[in-house]
Amino acid sequence: MTKSTVTGPLVTENRFLRAAVEGVVRTPLLIVLIILVIGVQIATDSFFGWQNIRGILQDSAVIAIVAIPVAMLLIAGYIDLSVGSSLALGGVVASLVMDKGAGQPAVAIVLAILAGAVVGLVNAVIITVLGLNSFITTLGTLTAVRGVAQLISPTPRNNFGDQFGLLGVGTVAGVPLSVWIAALLLIAAGIFLSLTPTGRHVYAVGVNRQAAYLSGVPVRRLPFALFVLSGAMSGFAGTIVAARLNSAPAGQLGAGFELVVLTAVLLGGVALTGGEGTIFGVVVGVLFYGALNNSLVLLGVTTFWQAVASGLALVAAIGLSALTHVLRLRLATARARKLVALAA
Repeated sequence: MTKSTVTGPLVTENRFLRAAVEGVVRTPLLIVLIILVIGVQIATDSFFGWQNIRGILQDSAVIAIVAIPVAMLLIAGYIDLSVGSSLALGGVVASLVMDKGAGQPAVAIVLAILAGAVVGLVNAVIITVLGLNSFITTLGTLTAVRGVAQLISPTPRNNFGDQFGLLGVGTVAGVPLSVWIAALLLIAAGIFLSLTPTGRHVYAVGVNRQAAYLSGVPVRRLPFALFVLSGAMSGFAGTIVAARLNSAPAGQLGAGFELVVLTAVLLGGVALTGGEGTIFGVVVGVLFYGALNNSLVLLGVTTFWQAVASGLALVAAIGLSALTHVLRLRLATARARKLVALAA
């Protein structure tokens, strides 16, 4: 593959092909989402209440913030399962600074981001420099980082003060601050992936790492940076959760969060096989997951069945990811046959 294959007209054609495939997959999800919210509104008459919508957006905002780098890593052909523990570590570090409201919120946020970035740096070195598998590596750091968080804060801190609390419960124009932050990050990520050469390189690495390398794409530095970003944004998300809860229990904070993020990202059309996905799809997946969980609560479904529904959503998400891959291959094959027929 030549360099023009990565940045030239063929990439533009592939982007149209990718959009067509993801449109086919995401349209049913959007339809199901619409049917879901209308049905729950009819059954409960409370889904469209502002308090309920605000709660969904607040929960979804934290998922979206972490889903951005997780989606980029999946597109590049990697996975990060340590985000839940990185979130916990970030929240715990912030809580140590803000214990009893004695610290400075800005310092707490910066240190939480740095703590998460360190986790991402460790993952990056092990995976991109030493060449270990990302699934196995981040599965290990998931457990190790959770243990570190519990070691440095065996007893949960609380009462972080009103200033820090604004990060979790503050509003701007009636909309939660965390939602504004997530929206800005999603817009920036969408622009990055769609309109910048580096964003296109993320797809190139996921489609064919060797071909991307031969085309001059930094196939090590790019995922290295994405792993660090994943850790940093998870640490930042931890500060939002801690601020909202006004507490940071190391053992429970972000527990299972990696599966929540993975489910939302896969539901949004990001392929486990790499090279496929968009930020718009991530938004759809995150909102669908948030609306689903909220609907179960409004309908009075027990927590046990909520867990069952979450597990089935993950299975469905993996199925959608596989379907995306199959559709992409079939469309690419049909296109190749058409080109051969035209050439003949």
